[in-house]
Amino acid sequence: MNAPDWLTARPIAHRGLHDGGKTENSLAALCAAVKHGYAVEADVRLSRDGEIFVFHDDDLARLTGAEGLFGQRDSAEVKTLRLRSGEPIPPLAYFLREGATTPLILELKSDFSGDLALARKIPAALAGHAGPVALKSFDPALIAALRAAGAPWPLGMVAQADYDGDEDFANLSAAEKDRLARFVHAGETRPDFLSWRCGDLPNAACELARACAGMKVMSWTVRNAAQAAQVLRHADQIVFEGFEA
Repeated sequence: MNAPDWLTARPIAHRGLHDGGKTENSLAALCAAVKHGYAVEADVRLSRDGEIFVFHDDDLARLTGAEGLFGQRDSAEVKTLRLRSGEPIPPLAYFLREGATTPLILELKSDFSGDLALARKIPAALAGHAGPVALKSFDPALIAALRAAGAPWPLGMVAQADYDGDEDFANLSAAEKDRLARFVHAGETRPDFLSWRCGDLPNAACELARACAGMKVMSWTVRNAAQAAQVLRHADQIVFEGFEA
C-alpha cells in the first residue's frame, strides 16, 4: 500500500482556500492554502483537445458565467475564459508550479462513460513534478487503469454510502450505483486510501479498511469545527472549507 504520512498530515483545503472573493480551484485559492500550510484538494478534467485543467464542474455556467460544457471547449478557448473572480482557469501545469512543494490531492473528474483519456494523460503531466501528489476519483475505471499501468502515486477512491437521489450520478443505472456503494471494484482499483463523504461516517467499509489494512481515510466536505471533531473520530484527516481548520 502506497500511503505516505504526508497524505493526511495536514488538513486538506477543499479546492484551495476560496473565501474572500477567490474562486475555487483558482491559483489564488491554491496560494492562500499554501500560505496557511494546508494540503490542497483540486479537481482536474480535460478540454476537448486533451489538455488538463483544474476545474470542477461539467458545465461552465456556475464558475465562469459562460454557456456550455467544459469538455466541448478546446484548450485555446478555455484559456480565454475567466473565473468569477477574474482569473483564468488554470492549466494543471500552472497549478503544479505554484504548489511545487505542497501536498496535492487531485480528483480526476469523470462522466462514467468509460473514457480513460484522463487516466492515460495524467502520468505525463506529473512526470516532472517533484512535490507530493495523490490521485483519486469517484470513477473506479480511472483508478483501475492507473493501477494497471503501475502509477507510482497514491491512488484513492472517492466514495459515499449510497448514490440514489444524487444528481451527480443521475446518469448511472441502479446496478452501477449498487456496484459503487458495495465497492465491488476493490479488486481492480486496490485503493491506497479512501476519501469518504463525511455525512456517512461512521461507515463499516472505512472502519474495516482502517482496522484491517491500515488504510488512511480522508473525509469531505467538513464545514465547521464541530463537524471536524466528530469526523476525526472515524477518519484520519478532513477535507474542509468555510472555516479555519
